[in-house]
Amino acid sequence: MAKQGYHHGNLRQALIEAALALIERQGPQGFTLSDAAKSAGVTPAAVYRHFAGRDDLIAEIARQGFEIFADLMDHAYNGGRPSALAAFEATGRAYLAFARRFPAHYQAMFESGISLNANPDLHRAAERARLVFARAAEALSQHIPAGRRPPAAMFAAHIWAMSHGVVELFARGAPGARAPFPPEELLETGIGVYLRGLGLVPPDS
Repeated sequence: MAKQGYHHGNLRQALIEAALALIERQGPQGFTLSDAAKSAGVTPAAVYRHFAGRDDLIAEIARQGFEIFADLMDHAYNGGRPSALAAFEATGRAYLAFARRFPAHYQAMFESGISLNANPDLHRAAERARLVFARAAEALSQHIPAGRRPPAAMFAAHIWAMSHGVVELFARGAPGARAPFPPEELLETGIGVYLRGLGLVPPDS
């Protein structure tokens, strides 16, 4: 299948698909460019027509991952409907859903060591995803009295970090980490506690 894709001019994407399969099995540091070429059914020399090196291949996978991630987050946000609070919580859940559905992309994005400034396209894709969180937080922050309102970017970062922590520790099976509750429930209650502290959720809800 990979060779057929190559003969039809799809070698670039065939290499990406091969690398995604390798990442899922071996992690983002567990394969070489030659491994990806072999899996795609081409010679290592052919790879360099499309990628400057292994990091360039990983960066493209991360870019594609951030584009998918941003699309899922934007869909979850749903234009702030049915409410700013519900939309904000939905973006947190979308983070967990993305990590479950696209584990190899997730690893390329967050565990490969690739800088988000590796190239302009990767930076733009990552920024697009961040801005979905930021937009959701900004809309929600308007419900906090001005005198007690933290910067929207701050609590967007807090929820991002909480979502990332639940994914890393419990959704992706970190060694020795056994979730006391389902990851979705941990994230949902964690977001609730955080937002309650900001006065955005009634104490008895």
